[in-house]
Amino acid sequence: MIDFSKGLVPAIIQDYISNEVLMLAYMNEESLIKTLSTGTTWFWSRSRSEYWNKGATSGNFQYVKEIKADCDEDTILIKVEQIGPACHTGSRSCFHKDIRSGENE
Repeated sequence: MIDFSKGLVPAIIQDYISNEVLMLAYMNEESLIKTLSTGTTWFWSRSRSEYWNKGATSGNFQYVKEIKADCDEDTILIKVEQIGPACHTGSRSCFHKDIRSGENE
């Protein structure tokens, strides 16, 4: 099982069909339980210190298809059906900035 002994763990969110990495967020044990029980992703907001259900305000829900742990059981990979953009900027993925050029792809 996931090691929550140090608090939050990273959760990598990936499209279940294309395998595109959509975003990275943080989960604690309660947000994982909420995710498992609702079938949509729940995270812990480090900036607001509260739980958030991805899509609750935007409608851009993430429907969970698969959840896996890494070999050290300290990172979660969640494959989802993404409705609309995953990024709050409106981009499909949060990983759309090229480090070398500084531009959006």
